[in-house]
Amino acid sequence: MGEVMLKLYGLKTCDTCRKALKALEAGGKPVEFIDVRKTPPSAELLAQWLDQVGDKLLNTKSTTWRGLDQVDRDRPVVELLAEQPTLIKRPVIEGAGKVTVGWTKEVQAIYLD
Repeated sequence: MGEVMLKLYGLKTCDTCRKALKALEAGGKPVEFIDVRKTPPSAELLAQWLDQVGDKLLNTKSTTWRGLDQVDRDRPVVELLAEQPTLIKRPVIEGAGKVTVGWTKEVQAIYLD
């Protein structure tokens, strides 16, 4: 049985996304990179991610978030992320029935061990 193709959602300009992609490829993992600016995830996909990872999908430390007024911040998360994909905490990695957010030691252990 072949290895599952991982999907890494992020921004090509994001250092963390580049590090994750490089590490996964160096580990022999087949990875498809999806730039969320060029190909924003659908509202359905965002809803699935939110079901699996919860609020940590929303990057409240981003410049985009800091530029939002309270009315926008109070909108439904799926709607906000669909409209502003740069608010998605990066990278989001999908594979083998899992969704992870960020490139922490815990996430690295899942995909690199």
